[in-house]
Amino acid sequence: MIGSILEWLTSSESWSGADGILARLVEHVGYTLIVLVIAAAIAIPIGLWIGHTGRGRWLVTAANALRAVPTLGLLFALTLVLLPRLPGDAAFLVPSVIVLVLLAIPAILSGTYAGVEAVSPAARDAAKGIGMTGRQVLWQVELPIALPLLISGLRAAVLQVVATATVAAYVGLGGLGRFLIDGLATRDYASTAGGAILVALLALALDAPFALLERLVVSPGLTGRSRPLRPTSDPVTAGGKP
Repeated sequence: MIGSILEWLTSSESWSGADGILARLVEHVGYTLIVLVIAAAIAIPIGLWIGHTGRGRWLVTAANALRAVPTLGLLFALTLVLLPRLPGDAAFLVPSVIVLVLLAIPAILSGTYAGVEAVSPAARDAAKGIGMTGRQVLWQVELPIALPLLISGLRAAVLQVVATATVAAYVGLGGLGRFLIDGLATRDYASTAGGAILVALLALALDAPFALLERLVVSPGLTGRSRPLRPTSDPVTAGGKP
């Protein structure tokens, strides 16, 4: 079985054509990026507002409750509702995007809100004490401190969306989920297992840029990566005898 999977993954025929691995990979990444952009555009501003003002915390609870909704069942329901109202592939793409956006929002919203909420009141008071407005406190104090948790929320959302975007294949769209659905239908278990491996590898590959982004934009003091002080060689300064 392992030999068949490796043969399928390395075969040039598997990678070429409109139904090949490369084409399906591009489709899967496209779905993921569309969903992530939409979810972030919705969740980050709301999370910043809730964390900054302390109002609307029920929205975070409501968003987390969405995780209990069966993804596949919701996809079928939305598809049946929108199918007569949207033309062509949009009747299948729009429901898939909506379902995946609802899946991605809780992680991003919770991470953003928790990051801002965790900012020390002393830091806020100090910023206000030097004359900063509420907006300046948010953008120059709270947001930089909240970045580790915000990016963690984005990373969690990416992993969830990459894994769950396979459901798009259930309504006839592309992506790596096609290998799982078609492979099971035709009992081609090599392509089924190979598709699952590709989904896992893609999730890891898309997580890496966010890990790099976190290292680049987050202050080392917030991540514990700050350089330790070097011990002085001067015995007087060090408190020893000259």
